[in-house]
Amino acid sequence: MIRRLIQITLSVALPAILFGAHAVSAQTATSPEAGFLARSYHSSGGETMEYRLFVPPSYGPAKKFPLILWLHNAAGRGSDNLGQISGWNFAGSHIWTRPESQAKFPAFVLAPQVDITKAWARPHANTAPVSIRLALEILDAVEKEYSIDRSRVYVAGQSMGGEGVWSALAFAPGRFAAAIALCGYGFDDMVAPDAKVPVWIFQGDADPIVPVEHAREWVAALRKAGGNPKYNEYPGVDHKVWDKAFAEPGLVDWLAAQRLGQPGN
Repeated sequence: MIRRLIQITLSVALPAILFGAHAVSAQTATSPEAGFLARSYHSSGGETMEYRLFVPPSYGPAKKFPLILWLHNAAGRGSDNLGQISGWNFAGSHIWTRPESQAKFPAFVLAPQVDITKAWARPHANTAPVSIRLALEILDAVEKEYSIDRSRVYVAGQSMGGEGVWSALAFAPGRFAAAIALCGYGFDDMVAPDAKVPVWIFQGDADPIVPVEHAREWVAALRKAGGNPKYNEYPGVDHKVWDKAFAEPGLVDWLAAQRLGQPGN
């Protein structure tokens, strides 16, 4: 049932609403790239992925710091190394970098960018999770370069990136302490590994891209598999659920409280 809903909905609605989505919702006057290093990753197999890295102002190698891996939506695809942290991706990548967030939760933010012809996971242009593999390789490199607390590495994403969250959790079991997923599909074979991770899911009940019935079905499947996901469903909200999710006052505190190997808080 999950797989059938995905195929029907994405084939009809996704290109029209997501892939042409550089019309941007309002964001603050802060320059999106402020505080983010611009980098390019080249794999041993000759693949390339652009990425941005926010280093906490208080960073020092004597202390280990948490890290959030941010997976952008379809509107963030490209090679400009900016779309994944700007426009509709501004809130999800910058909620962690705000001074008030850094004061209590000084964390790195890693934001890789998928090429315009690809996506994070199925059933898009790349059938194997190539983009997720590259993102995880970048994460490996950052963990070697900086002092990262590996018990406090998290993944968050929206829409296409929400689907990427479920893929990352399944593809790298035991890697992430917690996850945040907005309006993104999960797949039947991901339920068992994904259920093991504390996750906060956000969904609008008027979403034309990811039907609310799918989100409810996915939450029920995670719970049946032994998971305990937090689930926020917003009446009358469409696909742009990020306007609500990243305004939740307890979101930063919830993520900061999660540790790998500990029960979800």
